[in-house]
Amino acid sequence: MPDLSLLLMMMALLMVIGAFAGVLAGLLGVGGGIVLVPAFFYAFKTLGYDSPQLMQICLATSLATIIVTSVRSVLSHNKKGAVDWAILRGWAPGIAIGAVIGMMTVASLRSSTLQGVFGVLALIVGTYMGFGRSEWRLGQAMPKGILRAVLSPVVGFLSVLMGIGGGSFGVPLMSLYNTPIHRAVATAAGFGVLIAVPSVIGFLTLSIDPAVRPPFTIGAVNLVAFFIVIAMTLLTAPIGVKLAHSMDPKPLKRVFAVFLTLVALNMLRKALGL
Repeated sequence: MPDLSLLLMMMALLMVIGAFAGVLAGLLGVGGGIVLVPAFFYAFKTLGYDSPQLMQICLATSLATIIVTSVRSVLSHNKKGAVDWAILRGWAPGIAIGAVIGMMTVASLRSSTLQGVFGVLALIVGTYMGFGRSEWRLGQAMPKGILRAVLSPVVGFLSVLMGIGGGSFGVPLMSLYNTPIHRAVATAAGFGVLIAVPSVIGFLTLSIDPAVRPPFTIGAVNLVAFFIVIAMTLLTAPIGVKLAHSMDPKPLKRVFAVFLTLVALNMLRKALGL
């Protein structure tokens, strides 16, 4: 049995993390994973669960929460007719394949390496959030054929390496190919399901040393974090939505981009052992 006081401390930390992720998701439309992964890492490390496989636990648990939040988001957007099912069907096989390859890659890497990968990719996402422009275009329609066959697995692969859903890479990609932003956000939620489901199935079978993993962890998925974060995000996301309607979220996105950049740089610092 885990130490009760340690378990209670872990639950309290996870409640704060889930609440913060929910507000940000509602306020800025960013996926929770990009906040959850570093938050899980610092929480579990502070509680004494540091190990060469800690990042695997953080990535897997984040992706498990994305299954629930993405399904809920797709159903909500679909009621409003915002999901582009043609894009989703065309990109689904490649994204799922990329997610499986991503899961196998994560399983083979040490925590320090995954920290470095997360740091680099988070820097890219943060830079785009801070400096990207809505009018930028790479084309007038989402690619098909060879380009789609290349890009779709890349989206799934990179998303699993960061423990995130479809929003951080899918929304910018669709926007660059002239997809209206509300349709891009709705469809990217479907990307999240395609990314999270196959990867989490794999992560549930991953072997983690019981001596160094947080209590109630199956494979690499921590059930305590999963249930608490889901509950808290469901409670606090509507608060973020209300805040978004009462203020201009664009300046806040730039502030979040700075915050994400600092988190990424700190991850890189730790990965380098500095």
